[in-house]
Order: sequence, then C-alpha cells, then structure tokens
Amino acid sequence: MTSAPTTRQPLAPIAERAAPPAEVPVPQVDGLTWRPLAVADAPALFRLVSAVEEHDQHPFRTSLEETEEIFEGDWRDLPRDTLVGLDADGEPRAYASVDTRPGDTTVVRAFVQGAVHPQWRGRAVGRQVLAWSTARARQLLAASGKELPARIAGYVQDDDAPERRLFEAAGFTATRFYSTLRRDLSLPVPEVTLGEGLRVVPWTPELDEATRLAHNDAFRDHWGSEPATPESWVHGRSMFAPEWSVLVVDDTPATSTGPDGVAPRASTGPDGPVVAGYLLSGRYEQDWPVAGYSSGYTETLGVRRDYRGRKIAVALLSAGMAAYKAGGVEYAELDVDTENPSGAHGLYASLGYEKKDGSRMYSIEL
Repeated sequence: MTSAPTTRQPLAPIAERAAPPAEVPVPQVDGLTWRPLAVADAPALFRLVSAVEEHDQHPFRTSLEETEEIFEGDWRDLPRDTLVGLDADGEPRAYASVDTRPGDTTVVRAFVQGAVHPQWRGRAVGRQVLAWSTARARQLLAASGKELPARIAGYVQDDDAPERRLFEAAGFTATRFYSTLRRDLSLPVPEVTLGEGLRVVPWTPELDEATRLAHNDAFRDHWGSEPATPESWVHGRSMFAPEWSVLVVDDTPATSTGPDGVAPRASTGPDGPVVAGYLLSGRYEQDWPVAGYSSGYTETLGVRRDYRGRKIAVALLSAGMAAYKAGGVEYAELDVDTENPSGAHGLYASLGYEKKDGSRMYSIEL
C-alpha cells in the first residue's frame, strides 16, 4: 500500500504569524536611559563590545571598523531598529540591534544582536534588551509583506552558557551549529591542476558583480542562505582582504543564464570570463593576540552548481592558503555549518583543517 504524499499546510499571513506588538517595550532599568543608536556612538559602542568580549573570553575581538558596520546599509532604519542604554555619565551599558536583508526570497529573516556590560548584569537588563529586539523583529517581519516562512535569529558561542540560557528563556531554540576550523600553514599546501579553460586569478573589483552572481548560484541549495543583492553583497567588508581573495574563472563562452536569469559574466561586459568559484578572505589582526597566532580567514567559499566535481574548491582553498602563507601568517581559518550539504567537512579534513571552537544559531521559526 502506497502512503499518500504529505502536503505542507498553507501559511497564515505573515502579519498574523509574526504577531507584531503595537509598541516595542523599552527596558525599565534604574540608572539607564534609552534612545536609538546614532553614528556618533560608534567609538563608545566599540568600548562596550570590547569590554563584553574580554569579560566573556570570546575567541575573537570586534574592531571599531566592524562596529561601524552596524550603522551601514540603505535598508536600515536606525531610529527604530537600534537601542542603547546610557548610564548617568552618558556611557553605553547595553545595546540592541535588529537587522533584515532586502534580498530574502525563501525565508524572510530578522537578526538580533546586543550586549550588556558585565557591571550591569544581574538586573534583568539582558532579558529586557532581548525582549525589545524580539518585539522589533516581529514588527519588521510583519512589515516586510513577504508571504514566506519567517525567522528571528541570533548567534551565540557554544561555551557562552549565560547567553544560551537567555535565548532559551526567551523562547529561542538552537537550530543550527557551526564549527570554526583552522589549518597549520607550516604543512605543505597542495598543488591542484584544473581542467582546460579554468584558471585561478586574483579577485578584482571588476569581477565582483560576477562573483556575487556566482555566490547566489553556489548557495541556493544551502540552508539559511538567501540571495545577496548588490547592496548587501558589499556590506560588512571592513576586514576584507582582497590580496588574499581568489577566483576560478572559465574563459570559454557561457551559453546559459543563472537562476536569477542573468548570465554569469563579469560586470565589465558580456565578453568577460565566467566566475566558476570564489574564495573571499578577511584579515582580523585584532583576533591574533587572543588566539595566540596569526591567521587568514576564509569568509566565503563557493562553487557554481554546474562546475562542481572539477576540483575547483580544492584549488581555491590551496590558492587561499598559499596567499595566507605568503602574507606571513601561521594558520588558515574558516567556519562551516555542521550540516553543510556539499560534503565540506570531509574536504576540509582532507586538507588538514581541525576544529578550534564552535557557535550556534538560536531562532524562533514563524
């Protein structure tokens, strides 16, 4: 007897599922006054974030340039999507930020982040800040008008038990897990020979739009990934290391278009090469004293679906490691989803990558 196929129940309207409150509850904490963040707050916010990361012994340190990225993005509404709690001296002691991205087409998402200064903990500040963030996230999801599955999400280090408990008490569930891997660059870097027409080239600004199109194609079968728009693609590049970023291009003519209906050509014109794969890197020197070693970080690695099985990922990783090594650093690092569908874990292990630490995504699925 053949069982009947299961059918997905139709979603209720996003405005109903998100259940947005009419008003977002501003925290009530003796000694703190609350207002939205402003661009001029970046240095003071950086001091707050640094104090939190040092106290909580995070394996990284956020730079001032990364802190300033909170204020960037034409899609952001800072007066409504950010909050800071100031003490009597005007110093930030807690903050929250909620961010959505304009390109979401399969799941509409709102990401929450925030922190409370160690000296202000134990007063329910974190609970109230997260409640504010969650309420504002619900408003943003409802206002998107996108009749899609929806998600409110935040990221936590695996060993940060207090923050894990905070998210869990607020109704979030750990739904995805990530591993930070590192590879000792004193080991030999493999040499890879690519097939005819394929070659490794340095990243250039002229090839960046073609790289974005390659990224959207490469990640359309990855959980949690949504298309990058031209605006969101270039957001968050304060630590970008172009000298450590490489592409694999195909010089042969392309005959098809990608999933977005656009031929995977370079932005310089229709006769440019196809970007078949890419490795974009970051240089996080502020992390090196904490880690105890220097490293090059692989931000994003992807291969177009039509080009898989042709050693492109190995060639990119090898070229990236060679660039890091030439730059005088000791390790290559990257993060990977533990449920990555492309077999990435086996690939990284075969190249000598080992787990350093981990993080997880907490979410409310709507």
